[in-house]
Amino acid sequence: MAGPVGLAPEDELMRALYHEHAGALFAYVLRLVGGDRYLAEDVVQETLLRAWKNASRLDPAARSLRPWLVTVARRIVIDSHRSRQARPPEAPPAALEQLPAQDELERSLRLMTISDAMHDLSAAHRQALVETYFRGRTVSEAAEELGLPPGTVRSRVFYALRALRNALEERGVTTP
Repeated sequence: MAGPVGLAPEDELMRALYHEHAGALFAYVLRLVGGDRYLAEDVVQETLLRAWKNASRLDPAARSLRPWLVTVARRIVIDSHRSRQARPPEAPPAALEQLPAQDELERSLRLMTISDAMHDLSAAHRQALVETYFRGRTVSEAAEELGLPPGTVRSRVFYALRALRNALEERGVTTP
């Protein structure tokens, strides 16, 4: 879809990135910085600026740039924290005490990527996975809930997992 007349491709990319990712990115960064809205806004702005500066290097065939954006934002937060540690503090570091541990950051990124990949599945496959994996129902319980034969649910789960694995691999997630 072409943007407004006269906009460079990088400007169109920025508009698309902002429209699609700024809200989720702001919410993620806001948690990282302990609720400091001004700092979160600065980090999101810097993240999108870096995306704009690297527009020629970004993969236009990628399903989503959100994992890249989240990684850049996380690194900006970490770099900011490190630079404040290298000089006398400007303000009390109470907000930094709430910075999630590395495991929680990785878990958040993983969940965002899985959620994004789930949107690639058909509605029927997504329903089967939600009922069995996320709601913890057995195949029989899921079949009853969905009004389908158990064999159909089993088949949908099988094909949904295969499609989800492919969608995750497209996003750079590899399995051992």
